[in-house]
Amino acid sequence: MPARGLLSFRLNGHPVAVPCEPARILLDLLREDLQLTGTKRGCDLGTCGCCSVLLDGRPTLSCLTLARLVEGHAVDTIEGITPRQGLSPVQRAFVEHGATQCGFCTPGFVVTATALLAREPHPSRATIEQAIAGNLCRCTGYTKIIEAIEAAARETP
Repeated sequence: MPARGLLSFRLNGHPVAVPCEPARILLDLLREDLQLTGTKRGCDLGTCGCCSVLLDGRPTLSCLTLARLVEGHAVDTIEGITPRQGLSPVQRAFVEHGATQCGFCTPGFVVTATALLAREPHPSRATIEQAIAGNLCRCTGYTKIIEAIEAAARETP
């Protein structure tokens, strides 16, 4: 891609074409250029999971992903997995089970849990723990988060 080329991809189900410099990271493109601030900036090192988005349905750390690499792909952020009215089953379970605490890490966990339940609707506790291993929470101790994901899985047909 040439300097400041046009980047085309699907964002939250809609085609977008935005100017993008070759070294721009996806997190900055989402938050600064596209004003989608639900994806959080945590560590900028890929260790906390706060910046998780779905890239072609797979959890991806947007702080480590060059934006130009999403050319022609689908990116879904927390804004894209939130229904226009209400909450997704995962979001509702997080609220009902007190898994949000300060809420800073919540979008990353919800994105990761959404991807998990899409590929494995009824995961074991061990599978849930493995799936969220790349997401850090400093408030909940993970018990409520795991319980919320289990509850969302029970809602899945």
